[in-house]
Amino acid sequence: QVRLVESGGGSVQAGGSLRLSCAVSRYTYLRYCMAWFRQAPGKEREGVAAIDTAAGTTSYVESVKGRFSIFEENAKNTLYLQIDRLKPEDTAVYYCAAHSGGCQTWSLTTDLHFAFWGQGTQVTVSQ
Repeated sequence: QVRLVESGGGSVQAGGSLRLSCAVSRYTYLRYCMAWFRQAPGKEREGVAAIDTAAGTTSYVESVKGRFSIFEENAKNTLYLQIDRLKPEDTAVYYCAAHSGGCQTWSLTTDLHFAFWGQGTQVTVSQ
């Protein structure tokens, strides 16, 4: 069982930055696809960034490329999402998620394969 606990959300003005953290406990498998999803009010949950823990490769949904950066700090068992140049449309609950095995090309297109989820952290961006 993998336990994920997010933190770092908050209310910021457009143009600002936030760094979300996801503390990961008890890796059971050697390789995971770790990802950040978000869910805005009235919308479906969407994947925004993923990292393959073995290969180190990252992927992003087109709408966040250049502004979001996913990375991990293995010594602290922590996954991060750096968000720069925040926009009001980034307002959402952000979730950390994981599934065993490496990331696939479809990993960000569906949340169905992610077995482990955090509780979410709210990000609110105002004009």
